Amino acid sequence: MWGRTIGMRNSMQDILIIEDNEELGILIRDFLIRDGYTVEWKTSAEEGLKLVEKAAFKILLLDVMLPGMDGYEALQQLRKKHGIPVLMMSAKTDDQSKILGLEVGADDYIDNPFSFPVLSSKIKALIRRSYDMREDKEILTYRNISMNVNDRTVFKNNRQINITGKEFDVLEYFLKHPEKVIKKEVLFNEVWGADCFSEMSSLTVYIRWLREKLEEDPKNPVLIQTVWKIGYKFGGSIEK
Repeated sequence: MWGRTIGMRNSMQDILIIEDNEELGILIRDFLIRDGYTVEWKTSAEEGLKLVEKAAFKILLLDVMLPGMDGYEALQQLRKKHGIPVLMMSAKTDDQSKILGLEVGADDYIDNPFSFPVLSSKIKALIRRSYDMREDKEILTYRNISMNVNDRTVFKNNRQINITGKEFDVLEYFLKHPEKVIKKEVLFNEVWGADCFSEMSSLTVYIRWLREKLEEDPKNPVLIQTVWKIGYKFGGSIEK
């Protein structure tokens, strides 16, 4: 079956591949799994974009020549909401095609056919450049939001935003428990401590501040959702 799922899990995965050629898709997927990555593979841009809305990935490998929506159009759609690093793969090796890919939002470009060692090198470099990953750092990511726990820095669409103090602690808890309903009391106790003298109303203030910095429309939040009479949910579907 094309576009099969490999190693599906709720937490962030490493790589999403969008490649319609079955033989090449299998080769890339199997090579990356042997290289130690967790991988998802889809055969159309439409399927891939739907998956990005539901799951978090460190990097996207995007073919240019796809059925239906091509790679350029898919990247334009992706960049409206997500800052995930993108490595474009294409048999179009002319400069104009590469320039177009970079102009619409690609982070790097690899000519197809390519050698797997070169692909591996580009992936490692792109991940390192995008997340500045080192062994002593912990990176949490959900959709277009990423957090470096050790440096206490937060990025939206790869741009740093000013989130510090208890705001950071609340967001860290959300990122460690994505798409789960969290009771207000649990969140407050985890961040402030059960013996804290602060009022529960403090949590509401920090939630509002986070929404102002993270949401496209803070008055109609889709990232930090209120679950009526219970608490909050970070990401996932909107409660009706």
